[in-house]
Amino acid sequence: MEQGPVTPQQTSSTGMDPKVAALLSYVLGWVTGLIFYLIEKEDKYVRFHAMQSILLSVAMIVLMTALNIVLAMLTTIVDIFGLLFVFVSPLLGLAFFVLWIMLMVKAYQGEKWKLPIIGDMAERYA
Repeated sequence: MEQGPVTPQQTSSTGMDPKVAALLSYVLGWVTGLIFYLIEKEDKYVRFHAMQSILLSVAMIVLMTALNIVLAMLTTIVDIFGLLFVFVSPLLGLAFFVLWIMLMVKAYQGEKWKLPIIGDMAERYA
């Protein structure tokens, strides 16, 4: 994860502090990310965080759904995989939650904290 201090503009085209707008783009995942991505036209800092929020939310939904489907299928074959499902799914959810909090904190601190693959994609679309 690449980090670097960024000096955002004083106010974004949303009329609020770019750090606050970047933080708010993570609050409800892809929903607030999409809102800020569509209403912010000028500030690349806010647009980056909004797009990263959208991409992270989509990645989380896809990964959790795929994991749940695979583990449910494996559980029908061998019951021990049901036990694995009980531990893996909440741990992955907790990992995403911690990452989500860290991204909000870094956005509010004015840092452009890029996630490995998602961050590069978000930077291209910002």
